[in-house]
Amino acid sequence: MTIRLGVPSKGRLMEKTFGWFADRGIDMRRSGSDREYAAEVAGADVELMLLSAGEIPRELAAGRIHLGVTGSDLVQERIPAWDQAVEVVAPMGFGHADLVIAVPKCWVDVTTLDDLDAAAAAFRARHGFRLRIATKYHRLVRDFLRDAGVADYQLVDSQGATEGTVAHGTAEAIADITSTGETLRANHLRILDDGLIHPSEATLFRARGADWGDAERAALADLVARIGLA
Repeated sequence: MTIRLGVPSKGRLMEKTFGWFADRGIDMRRSGSDREYAAEVAGADVELMLLSAGEIPRELAAGRIHLGVTGSDLVQERIPAWDQAVEVVAPMGFGHADLVIAVPKCWVDVTTLDDLDAAAAAFRARHGFRLRIATKYHRLVRDFLRDAGVADYQLVDSQGATEGTVAHGTAEAIADITSTGETLRANHLRILDDGLIHPSEATLFRARGADWGDAERAALADLVARIGLA
């Protein structure tokens, strides 16, 4: 039996994933039209599955794919006890983006997490409700702020342009992914000096709960050797 490898189904992540494997002698290509989620691998005992980057953590956690390429931020956010469910095979060196806490530039006295904690307490005392932080990354942000001792805040879900929530008055601060910081600056936001939550990059993960019989283990060993990780 072949091992199932989930890779991003479109865009730069798919192209860079294909390029990463091609540089290591494994040729991946789409086998249908752009509207078809079909692909093939030459030279390896691998069944390629084209999935959205957000679907890959779910499929890894369920053990329906043996390997998957997706952002480390998505795996850590969407899989409870992620390190028990998956194993990092290789960071891939692309898809870099930082999950950060950012506040309005006009908050000149708020530059650290300690400052944010103090500002949150003052905000609640003045307004009667907790300071709102808009994010798509509830698990990672909550754990990070807990470890930093920040209290008196509430997370509000953002499924759109998180950077715009402060200007729209639906949040006082944000926690979001950024690669260059340009969008944050355009929305008059500034990253806290110690506000880096997670430096994400595209990563090849192995699902611990997938069916790893002798044939699958042999196929994995061959793949790992071919991409120079053995």
